[in-house]
Amino acid sequence: MTASTQTDSMRSTKLEWESGRPTAQPSLLNPLSIRGPEEDPQSLRRLQETLSLTPSSLEDCPKRGSGCDQILATPVHSPFPHEWQIHGMKLVCLLPRLNRAVVGGGAAGGRAFSNAGKYGLDSYAPNINGFRSPVWGRGQETPGEDAFFLTSAYAYEYITALQGGVEPDYLKIVATQKHFAGYDLESWNDQDLAGYYTPQFKAAIRDARANSLMCSYNAVNGVPSCANSYLLQTLLRDTWGFSNYDGYVSADCDSVVNVWEPHYHAYNLSIASSDSLLAGTDIDCGHAYADHLNESIIAGAVAPSDVAQGVFRLYSNLVRLGYFDGNSSTVYRQLTWEDVVSTDAQNISYESAVQGITLLKNDGTLPLGYSSSVKSIAVIGPWANATDQMLGNYYGVAPYIISPLQAAQDTGLEVNFALGTNISTTSTEDFSGAIAAANASDVVIYMGGIDNTLEEEALDRENITWPGNQLDLIAELATMGKPVVVLQMGGGQVDSSTLKNNPNISALVWGGYPGQAGGAAIVDILTGKRAPADFVDAFNQTIMDLRPNSSNGNPGQTYMWYTGTPVYPFGAGEFYTNFSLALGATPTLTAWDTINVTSQAHPGYDYVEMVPLLNLTFAITNTGSVTSDYSAMLFANTTNAGPAPYPNKWLVGFDRLSIIAPGETASMTIPVPIGTLARFDDKGNTVLYPGIYDLELNNERSVVVRLTFTGPAVTLSVWPRDAS
Repeated sequence: MTASTQTDSMRSTKLEWESGRPTAQPSLLNPLSIRGPEEDPQSLRRLQETLSLTPSSLEDCPKRGSGCDQILATPVHSPFPHEWQIHGMKLVCLLPRLNRAVVGGGAAGGRAFSNAGKYGLDSYAPNINGFRSPVWGRGQETPGEDAFFLTSAYAYEYITALQGGVEPDYLKIVATQKHFAGYDLESWNDQDLAGYYTPQFKAAIRDARANSLMCSYNAVNGVPSCANSYLLQTLLRDTWGFSNYDGYVSADCDSVVNVWEPHYHAYNLSIASSDSLLAGTDIDCGHAYADHLNESIIAGAVAPSDVAQGVFRLYSNLVRLGYFDGNSSTVYRQLTWEDVVSTDAQNISYESAVQGITLLKNDGTLPLGYSSSVKSIAVIGPWANATDQMLGNYYGVAPYIISPLQAAQDTGLEVNFALGTNISTTSTEDFSGAIAAANASDVVIYMGGIDNTLEEEALDRENITWPGNQLDLIAELATMGKPVVVLQMGGGQVDSSTLKNNPNISALVWGGYPGQAGGAAIVDILTGKRAPADFVDAFNQTIMDLRPNSSNGNPGQTYMWYTGTPVYPFGAGEFYTNFSLALGATPTLTAWDTINVTSQAHPGYDYVEMVPLLNLTFAITNTGSVTSDYSAMLFANTTNAGPAPYPNKWLVGFDRLSIIAPGETASMTIPVPIGTLARFDDKGNTVLYPGIYDLELNNERSVVVRLTFTGPAVTLSVWPRDAS
């Protein structure tokens, strides 16, 4: 069978598949009408072949005319920064072109490696779970705690960049968003499940048209996610329209095994496999399917065509990826190493890092480059000479890595380096070297925080304190009468309240995991060659429920519900200059009837909730002396629309302007879609309530626009009931 006839065979079944099970004749790529193994040896052979195609790697693939490949890969990150974690997320979401360059460039690199037999064609990314708890080890992989708006926008940009658009004819790399659903607690109410744990997956499937999804290890209300037909069929396919033809669900690695143990939802691996398959898990990252579905078939729990269905969905994507074609068949099959190592890619890596760095505190010490008195700097701490440390987890091989120490030495300033202490050590034997370096310098720069020795997959922290004796060393450095700048590195949050409140700490900067060009980006921010314009995302959490509850002492979680005072609130961040903000144009309409606004025609938009209610324009004037980018977040809040409790606020828009010179005024327009003002009722339904809403620019409420809705509450979407 040739590649073209394979493609025709796949496409000819699409309409049949969308309306039910295909009726095409069995073939190597379309074994959908396989008879039972008792009927003839050929059926048994086809069944064995089909089972061999269920793992994430094709171990028996030479007979398919291609080399053995690990089709599924895990490029959650690259040598680019972890811009997809808490603060740096702003970069990707606010600059779609840059996001497409970063993610699209990574996809191009993946295809080039794949064409050389060194990489897969399905990316186990993006990780779009909400970063609910700051101690979660994998929070560094995610966009942050705002799961409804920010993470949904991130998911759309990431997936469309990775796949090459929305439903392109030829796929660049298949995006497998993960981990569905929750990847956190194991007991939710519909309100939190609909409003926090799944909106980003809805955006990924319904809007970005992701071709793949990974079910998670955890259970949801007692049912393991990979064996949960409510999640994988009712929500995913019936409600959000995940394709029955070429949308496939991959189990997380060995999560089918977990259905048996430790969940004990199934009596043995055969039942765990059949339960997962019938619930909607098509492909197994592991070998439970390959080793045990034959037992399920013999027992009558599943049919061979059930197995073939998942394989067909996977192979439909392989055809669109050009897997069976020659290297000259599509533009993506022509990509080579020269397309990976390019000046543009390296510039994007640097730009990503710069725009993901956040200034949290500054008494005027920064930027260093504007002070003629700064001739020497002390570079101290466990991140000062970081290399691989800057890449975070799940990273590729970087063509180069610029450490902060190297970048500092390249400035021409006198640099005095000392380790001082390590991430988690309690030894003070290197303190003396740090003190000596500080004594010999005009400014002290301490680079520390946390790293992947404390946070990664399967490694959560027990608290948010600075580890080891780092704060002790910083406190000593702060008594020396020198300006002290602290770089807080790592993905999860640490409690920096002592640094914020210590007047001898001149500046505090969050750096995350800045990637291969991270050292250069950090130093350019510190010296003023570039100016920070990012924001921070931090919250405190003690128990699991999101909404505050006085009966169990829950103060509320995430910036939307926390009733205490955070050290740095979501959206905090400073500039090296000053900006004045004003409403650019008064909206022509600020009051609507809920029925009228939700029943209007919406050409160009698939759903009325996507239609912009209004476009707010702001005039941003640089009133300081430093050229800088400007970033903004638009929040909504209400105290009477819908039932209590009311969120503190929630994000409805954001934007970033580049290079505003002193004295210059730039215009920023933020659209506010109708659906962003909706709330989730206790049944999980998305509802637009009548009442008064304030739209507020940034935490400072620099500009406030009041909106009014009259009429009845209107349900925009109904959360499906779990029939089980």
